[in-house]
Amino acid sequence: MKRCYPWIICVVAMIMLSISNGMTMTGITAFDSSLLEEFGWSRGALKFRDMFNLLLAALLSPFIGALIDRVGVRALVLFGSVLLAILYVAYSQISSIAHVYWIHVGFAAVVVSSGLSVAVIMVSQWFNTQRGTALGIALVGSSLGGMLIPKLITALLPAHGWRESFIWMALLPVALFVLSLVLVRTPQRMGLQPWGHDHPRTAKQQAASQWPDLSYRQALCTPTFWALAVVAITTFWAIMSLSSHLILHMRDLQFSAERAADGMFLLFGLGMVGKFLFGFLADICSPKRVFVCNVALMALGSLILASQRAELLWTGLVVMGLGWGGLYAVLQLQIVDAFGLGSAGKILGTISLMDATSAGLGIWLSAVMFDHFGNYGVAFAVMAAMVCTGLLASLFVRDERRLAWEAGGREGRAPAATS
Repeated sequence: MKRCYPWIICVVAMIMLSISNGMTMTGITAFDSSLLEEFGWSRGALKFRDMFNLLLAALLSPFIGALIDRVGVRALVLFGSVLLAILYVAYSQISSIAHVYWIHVGFAAVVVSSGLSVAVIMVSQWFNTQRGTALGIALVGSSLGGMLIPKLITALLPAHGWRESFIWMALLPVALFVLSLVLVRTPQRMGLQPWGHDHPRTAKQQAASQWPDLSYRQALCTPTFWALAVVAITTFWAIMSLSSHLILHMRDLQFSAERAADGMFLLFGLGMVGKFLFGFLADICSPKRVFVCNVALMALGSLILASQRAELLWTGLVVMGLGWGGLYAVLQLQIVDAFGLGSAGKILGTISLMDATSAGLGIWLSAVMFDHFGNYGVAFAVMAAMVCTGLLASLFVRDERRLAWEAGGREGRAPAATS
């Protein structure tokens, strides 16, 4: 049991992300048609909730590193799961758009306390080696949420209606609370060593162990930080806009509710495959090459979807899903590898501030574009342009820890690790 505990933590992180992401951002879109029919809101008004949610989460994200250091990941996950259950019960009682916006204020707290940054730190604490594979497994959770939550909601709606379905869905975060209470621990708390602490190191790993962690201030002064930020900003705009509007887009194309849920299942199912596949490849080949390949796949997929041809929709979803899944995992790995774990919480939080802001704006503005033009043609063209910009930025990513070490060597000294 103790020997396998790091991998158990990966599974817990995966379940956490599937519930928190799926129920606050991607899967919840399965309720959109019911809400629009019930209240008659415009898509721009409804999707403003997602921008509201993500912008608030973005504002909170830079503080998550300090919060993790103060209270630990376990307390944050427990808080987020209880809050999510309460908010879903509250969603079942809404009667105005203002109620929706207030609930999504709470969703922002859920995204921060039980989301990406917490999952990355939780898993990274348990792994010295095979971190790419471990993060790939954990981050599969965001895809599982996008795959399964819409299917579950679609199955509940005919028999229970949207109000009662919200109450049934609240049972999922309750289960997450129990699971986290029992299993989430740090290696130090259990008296264990991270995975790979006793594995013989390769020459590359031995060299990397001497490279200093960059401080938050140092990271901000590197081109790699800003290149990664641009990639995150552009790709999050695209994938969040696509996933948030996909069910409505497919319904506009006369697909049934079940087929629209299948579209989400395919997009996030291939994302799940991409996370594991490319996380594994990043451990055995150049992480940067894998990273650039992922952004290139997303660019190709977004261009196919921008053609607005119904017969190419499924192909575009396959390519986009694979590219996004891999990028989602390898982007986090690139951040940790480039700058180290010393200030990883702050760095991840700052990039999360940028990408969540972009994602929120993308979701809302795509809805506004639909309301103005009557279709998603312009919105999808903007998505494609954003990802192509991210592809160019991905070429400027460097290994900043190695470069800092080499610079110190040229000055006749070994740089000290910084926090």
